[in-house]
Amino acid sequence: MTQPALAAWPAESARLLEPSISYALGAVVAITPELLSRRTPCRDWDLRTLLRHASESLAAIAEGIETGRVDLDPAAEDGDLAADPARAFRDRAGRLLDARTSPGHQGQVIEIAGCPLAASIMAGAAALEVAVHGWDISRACGQRQPMPRALATGLLAIAPLLVPRAGRHPLFAAPVTVPATAGPSDQLAAFLGRAPRQ
Repeated sequence: MTQPALAAWPAESARLLEPSISYALGAVVAITPELLSRRTPCRDWDLRTLLRHASESLAAIAEGIETGRVDLDPAAEDGDLAADPARAFRDRAGRLLDARTSPGHQGQVIEIAGCPLAASIMAGAAALEVAVHGWDISRACGQRQPMPRALATGLLAIAPLLVPRAGRHPLFAAPVTVPATAGPSDQLAAFLGRAPRQ
């Protein structure tokens, strides 16, 4: 992220993490073992793979908030992921919420591979990741539950700072065109390369 992007960073973006987790947890409720092999909006991923990725992300973000650094080679915690990936997601989301709301974590800097990152930026990036994967989970489960309007609107404000149009591949597909009347949830999903109408 460039210095101008840092200067433009919305201070309230860190407050989006809790509603993002709440939304994603609401989507995870619908998961049953039979659904784990379902395709998701994430190219080449089934629901089991998506849950594994999202759970690993939640654990890394919680680690960063708790310790002030993120280890790029995290210790393996595969048992719960393999046995019950939905429960692992819920457990790690709870750990992240606990870490985020614990006293002493506001305003700190988190080190990722030797690079300092403001905790508010990390929280905003985490909110975006958790919410969009919640959207993916909802789609894979057949719920098609949109992100809450206020959450999606807040994430739309920071998404271009976190996912610039140049250099987004292979993490994100190109933006998808949606009608001008599309709500903020569909706009955000489309910006991140998802096709809301499919």
